[in-house]
Amino acid sequence: KTAIYFCSHSDCCQDYFQSLLLIGCPLLSLSFVTGNLGSQLVEYKEEMYITSDCGKTWRQVFEEEHHILYLDHGGVIVAIKDTSIPLKILKFSIDEGQTWSTHNFTSTSVFVDGLLSEPGDETLVMTVFGHISYRSDWELVKVDFRPSFPRECTDDDYESWELTNLQGDRCIMGQQRSFRKRKISSWCIKGRSFTSALTSKVCECANSDFLCDYGFERSAPLKSQSSKCFADFWFNPEAPPEDCVLGQAYTSSSGYRKVVSNVCEGGVDLQQNLAQHLCPLIAPKGLQISIRGESLAVKPGEDITFIVRQEQGDTLNTKYQVDLGDGFKAIYVNLTMTGEPIRHRYENPGIYRVSVKAENVAGHDESVVFVQVNSPLQALNLEVVPVIGRNQEVNLTAIILPKNPNLTVFYWWIGNNLQPLLTLDSFLVTKFAVTGDVRVTVQASCGNSMLQDSKVVHVFDHFHVLPLKFTKHLDMYNPNIPEWREDIGRVVTRLVAKETNIPEETLMTVVKPGLPTTADLHVLLPANQPKRKRSVTSDKRIAAIKQALNAHNISFFLRGGYWVLVTLADSDSDSQRIGGGSGYWAIVVLFVICLVAVGAFILYKFKRKLPGRNVYAQMHNEKEQEMTSPVNHSEDTQNIIQGNHSGVVLSINSREMHSYLVS
Repeated sequence: KTAIYFCSHSDCCQDYFQSLLLIGCPLLSLSFVTGNLGSQLVEYKEEMYITSDCGKTWRQVFEEEHHILYLDHGGVIVAIKDTSIPLKILKFSIDEGQTWSTHNFTSTSVFVDGLLSEPGDETLVMTVFGHISYRSDWELVKVDFRPSFPRECTDDDYESWELTNLQGDRCIMGQQRSFRKRKISSWCIKGRSFTSALTSKVCECANSDFLCDYGFERSAPLKSQSSKCFADFWFNPEAPPEDCVLGQAYTSSSGYRKVVSNVCEGGVDLQQNLAQHLCPLIAPKGLQISIRGESLAVKPGEDITFIVRQEQGDTLNTKYQVDLGDGFKAIYVNLTMTGEPIRHRYENPGIYRVSVKAENVAGHDESVVFVQVNSPLQALNLEVVPVIGRNQEVNLTAIILPKNPNLTVFYWWIGNNLQPLLTLDSFLVTKFAVTGDVRVTVQASCGNSMLQDSKVVHVFDHFHVLPLKFTKHLDMYNPNIPEWREDIGRVVTRLVAKETNIPEETLMTVVKPGLPTTADLHVLLPANQPKRKRSVTSDKRIAAIKQALNAHNISFFLRGGYWVLVTLADSDSDSQRIGGGSGYWAIVVLFVICLVAVGAFILYKFKRKLPGRNVYAQMHNEKEQEMTSPVNHSEDTQNIIQGNHSGVVLSINSREMHSYLVS
């Protein structure tokens, strides 16, 4: 198969097409290509085209892709359809594809995989290989076209033709060539001794034998003159080349160059006016320093190799100042020419600024790279309070060993969020808006090492916290590491649960970092208990825990013969009640206030509705004392109600009060 390339520039197409004609002809005088007509290739169209004049003209022969085989220098062309369907018919042509005949090469259909011919272009024997079924072995079918040709060709069986381009010019790539081919009417064998080339003549050079040089572009031609090559805006023809050495000379381009493989002589020479220049001293430019292996993070004591490159500028008269950032400084000459690497070793962790400065009389250039030297991470522990109230801030802290400040990146995943939070600090302050269990995961990345730790945070609306303290003997054995604090917390939780008969899953002890050793006992609300009974139950549990702690019933044995006693941090203070349900308490307070107000209103209304027709004011006057009740004092007991007004006593008759109460 032959590929056809589409060029957007006319010079590109002309250069490629003329090179193809010179190099390919006469071998490519008869060629097939697969493609389609249009501005671009289409996958579902695999049409086949043939040329018999080295690509000057093309014609379509098949609408589908075929296996093609040339026999007898192209005197016989064999084609079999490239398909997954079994076949038993092949096509062949003896007139350069203008007409096609069919031939049954087998009685049983075969899945054709390809075509083969015997060595040599002059052969007329071919082989079709394939298989009858997908599970069968290879099947080889031999086809011999020799009996179809009665004789060998003579000179009278050939005709000559000259190679021309699309414009009809005979001088192609600087020479004029003629070839011969078999006449369509001749039915003969070309044979082993056939040659297609007849004559070849070198032509004089013309404008068409030259193209625009690098950095130049052909202008739009005017009616009065042909187009010329002008330098592009970004290109300076007088600029020295990159490898120009001081004291040597270089030639600037005139804007033209001869087409590659063009053999024309004399005539027009568009490259004759070439200017000679002396190479100046060029300032260094494009200086680069890199690390072999492309790794900018190394371990302490590990060998590291720096490589310095310079794209442009003088190298013989340039000095290179190298600073590796740890106190090592040196000056090199011809550093980029020799390509000698710089080997070094950093003993201490840190970030090192490595710089190289190239300088000569014409100017200077500098390149910088930062190298991270750090020890691999050995341990990572995520510290977080396991119990937290809803919408309360919580501090997530990652503890790493060894500590590499400013060199470690932390990735935080909260819950099921796939997008992590990135920090350079080893802590993160966040809130949890929903109750339940939330998994927090942190990854620490330092150089080529990465570790991960994960913890579960329990988020509640309400829970109690009891501050605890320990006897001073525990401080002597406190290593201040997370694992030790977790172990002490589990021991205290187990002892409290055993002493108070409170379920251990509702208790959690968190030992705080630092000295003196302290802790917080979290008392969680039972999840399966009705809300109206939780407060009463919690108060009973808090009382039981306080009683056990105040009675010094919570203690454990420490190595060295010491007993560690666990008590309340402040025995006089009540437990702290923490949670995200502040709105709950506000509702309770409002309810109590409303209840008091309603009671006062009812009492006020009650006083106003008391009967007053037998109520009178008993003054301290002597005249009023003459009134006496006609009823016996044993039956007419009076109720004396003294009000806030001084000197006023309200008296209510007992019978009237009785009738009022009955009504």
